[in-house]
Amino acid sequence: MYCTGATADVAGIVLRDAAAVQEEDAAFKKKRHAREGRKSPRPVVPLYSTQDAENACRSIRSVNYNTLVPFTDGVSASWHDAGHIIGSSMIRITVNGAAPRSVLFSGDVGRWSKPVLRDPSLFDEADYVVVESTYGNRVHEILDKIDAMLVEAIKSTAERGGKVIIPAFAVERSQELLYRLNSLLAAGRIPNMPIFLDSPMAISVTEVYRKHLELLDEEVNGLIRAGMSPFDLPGLRSTRKREESKNINDFRGPAVIIAGSGMCTGGRIKHHLAHGIDHAENTVLFIGYQAAGTLGGQIAGGALEVRIFGRFFPVRARIEKIEGFSGHADKNELLKWLGALRRPPTRVFVTHGEPDAAFALADAIKTEYGWDTVVPEYGNIAELE
Repeated sequence: MYCTGATADVAGIVLRDAAAVQEEDAAFKKKRHAREGRKSPRPVVPLYSTQDAENACRSIRSVNYNTLVPFTDGVSASWHDAGHIIGSSMIRITVNGAAPRSVLFSGDVGRWSKPVLRDPSLFDEADYVVVESTYGNRVHEILDKIDAMLVEAIKSTAERGGKVIIPAFAVERSQELLYRLNSLLAAGRIPNMPIFLDSPMAISVTEVYRKHLELLDEEVNGLIRAGMSPFDLPGLRSTRKREESKNINDFRGPAVIIAGSGMCTGGRIKHHLAHGIDHAENTVLFIGYQAAGTLGGQIAGGALEVRIFGRFFPVRARIEKIEGFSGHADKNELLKWLGALRRPPTRVFVTHGEPDAAFALADAIKTEYGWDTVVPEYGNIAELE
């Protein structure tokens, strides 16, 4: 596996953490079944183990941005900053010969003018482009509006004496959230209160951000050089140990709790929801996409009751959503990224999105640029000239 150094660092954290969480969840479920005197109809085993994660990490090879890496005769690839999460890349594959050709894979395209990370890379040319379309049919909230919504959610919850429970992805989302909370505290827009970062993985990933300062934007670099790191905000309590996490639920008074997983499918957030979702003074604040069928999707979708650890809990907490936090480019930003090409590519393939989003982006590309654009189906084979 080839990836940037930052991606290698993050991948090691994520793979090991996910394996450990799966092993813990499987052990917890087995223990609960034994206590209840029942047996699962299927084996309760993790999808992969910590040993599997270690084996995968040993196969990683790190590469630098903007450096051509040869693979076979005439075929090479280069990695370019995608601005999505730290270390994320767009990859351009070049095939040399009588008529050299290049294929540009966008991967997840980041956003312009977002805090913490650098802007996505732009390209002058590519013969073929494979572009994502996660938000190909919508435009994000204005960034200033995100802060206003965050302020309202925190202040109103604090006035009720409750906790703001935030399911957050450990990579990128948690770091941006810390940055925004730090800025709002410095501006006096939110009250001082304990902020619990209850995610060992998010804590470790934040250390990767500190390690790779060259990948952060100028503003954050300047703050860190001045000794005012946005990742060390007042009132922050990082809880790695399980006992520290359990003690959060005994805390009385207003607080912000940031925990994974982002869609509430596992991890410590489920424990915080089990202790807080049935309390009307609390707020569950979603700052990321919630897939249908997940616990987060059920709560964000307006469920009146949810099942957590085999028990049903009434949803009495206030449920709020801020959609503009996404690290994915929206329709206009994807068009901007494509529009940097100085000549039309031979063809654009729109992938990595729900059908509505993919076809909407394909139509927008045809309308805006008049390029040959297709939305491939699973199993399709495209012959490149």
